[in-house]
Amino acid sequence: MKFINVGFGNMVAADRVVALVSPDSAPVKRLIVDARESGRVIDVTCGRRTRAVIVTDSDHVILSATQPETISNRLADDNDTDYTEEEEEN
Repeated sequence: MKFINVGFGNMVAADRVVALVSPDSAPVKRLIVDARESGRVIDVTCGRRTRAVIVTDSDHVILSATQPETISNRLADDNDTDYTEEEEEN
């Protein structure tokens, strides 16, 4: 299982990520409010502005202060690393 850094040393299991979105749209804001009311929000912003919202396969909503593009690049780099490690093992 691979983990990605979502800011301030917090890690998320890469294979559990379903969606990575910006928090600016109304549907995402409603998603955050609904998740907060049901206790499914994990806030890892450390008091900073939310810049990325990560939705997991367990319906948890993770709020991060890291840009979505940065997290996306970390996910892509993580996938590339897996492929390279598999090649080296064979």
